[in-house]
Amino acid sequence: MRFRTETIGDATLIMGDCREVLPTLEPVDAVLTDPPYGMPDAAWRGPKTMRKGQGRGAARLMTARPEWDVTPSAELLQKLICDRPAIIWGGNYMPGLPPQRGWLVWDKLAASDQAQAELAWTNAAPNVRVFGKSTLGVFGNGGRNRELKVHPTQKPIELMVWCLDFLPESLSILDPFMGSGSTGVACVATGRRFVGIEREPTYFDIACRRIEEAHKQPRLFSEPPPKPVQEALF
Repeated sequence: MRFRTETIGDATLIMGDCREVLPTLEPVDAVLTDPPYGMPDAAWRGPKTMRKGQGRGAARLMTARPEWDVTPSAELLQKLICDRPAIIWGGNYMPGLPPQRGWLVWDKLAASDQAQAELAWTNAAPNVRVFGKSTLGVFGNGGRNRELKVHPTQKPIELMVWCLDFLPESLSILDPFMGSGSTGVACVATGRRFVGIEREPTYFDIACRRIEEAHKQPRLFSEPPPKPVQEALF
């Protein structure tokens, strides 16, 4: 089976269903991903009116669960982990993940009726670690954030760069639920090899654009300059 594939520097982006793409890939070293949480399951079982947009009375009628929010199976998650370092956002919603002492926490710094923090399951951190920044325009800081949200469940780039600190620098990173490409942008910015999979054409194109733009920018962490060597006088 052939899939649309884009190569941008050390990033390989593949449009397709990860369940079909993964068996065709060469081995990767680590996983950093933000799968669908399946959170609206109960809310989407029947017609629900959910508020949207500006002004009083703005609403829309929801009659079916969104396809992009179906939680991945325990079998798929086990294949992703497969004895390699992994960080899986929303792991507290995922079936079949083994207990871990280390969890990653994103504190959104925002008072909200929705979740004020999100959790990532990981086998790469010795204990709980907290990211205490909010860099998306919809979260905190009085709207003064730098990053524009272009995907319903988008993670900040700075958060994903922070996640990469828990993974050895030499590892190639896989994100089988790439979305708008924040993991890929973080990998490009830190000089890592990246493989991303996304099945929605709109978000795949957005990810390609964001990663291409990141590829044109200076890396966040360049190679350290060589240490000065004192030359002999004679």
